[in-house]
Amino acid sequence: MAVVTLKEIVDRAFAERYGVPAINIVNDLTLENVLSGAVEARSPVIVQTSVKTVKSIGAGVLYAMWESMTRGIEVPVTLHLDHCPERAVISQCLALGWNSVLFDASELPVEENLRQTIEVVAEARGYGAHVEGEIEAITGVEDDHGSDIEGRRQSLEVSLDFIRRTGVDVFAPAIGNAHGVYKHEPILDFQRVSDIVEAQPVPIALHGGSGMTDEQFTDLIARGCAKVNISTALKILFMRSMLENLRVAEESDKWDPPTLFRSVAADVRGLTVELATKFGSAGRAW
Repeated sequence: MAVVTLKEIVDRAFAERYGVPAINIVNDLTLENVLSGAVEARSPVIVQTSVKTVKSIGAGVLYAMWESMTRGIEVPVTLHLDHCPERAVISQCLALGWNSVLFDASELPVEENLRQTIEVVAEARGYGAHVEGEIEAITGVEDDHGSDIEGRRQSLEVSLDFIRRTGVDVFAPAIGNAHGVYKHEPILDFQRVSDIVEAQPVPIALHGGSGMTDEQFTDLIARGCAKVNISTALKILFMRSMLENLRVAEESDKWDPPTLFRSVAADVRGLTVELATKFGSAGRAW
């Protein structure tokens, strides 16, 4: 396979009721090994980049890394810009070749969010790209974006009107999920996903996946959550793996960066395989 559209990945997952890991990478090492893990699991994967990562690495450099690492890849992969409220960054990434974007205008009034999302969808279509939309802010701060104060959820009617009028390809509802680390097992509104999908069969994006239970993932994926976002879990794994290996280096007084990189890479690959297996996408490559 090769690089495909977001819609091709999520539509298959939605129809067959499995979830595809949508993993936020932070650098070249994590990008390479999320892709490697997807190949090992024979799973499609959605590689996500935050606005913070795009700006810290540089959009052009990041896209060049993506092109190089996906050349000849054997599973379906796609590149997604996560939670972006900045229209200029969306335009930059679409022009470079990102396959999809999440235009996050959830802090705007619904009508203004809807108006601008329609514009973003039209812009994306010009590049053959797709759009994820949301009208409610997902609780929690991630990569300097968001709020720890839970916002008001919109009615089912407002949500369905937004999906239909904007033409978004994926919808991200607030269901009690949150970015970051959960202090307690989250209490989720499973029925809200079912109500949306029953009225408007659109693939659902599940945000705040790090820390949910296996049972919660299984239930939500069965209801239509075809895109399962994972960010915090990778960041914690990446930094803890670094820390553990640095402690070993300090204790042994052996300072060999390639050894560190190999160990961290193995951990990231392992996480990707684990997620693909858990969400049911392992073995689903075409």
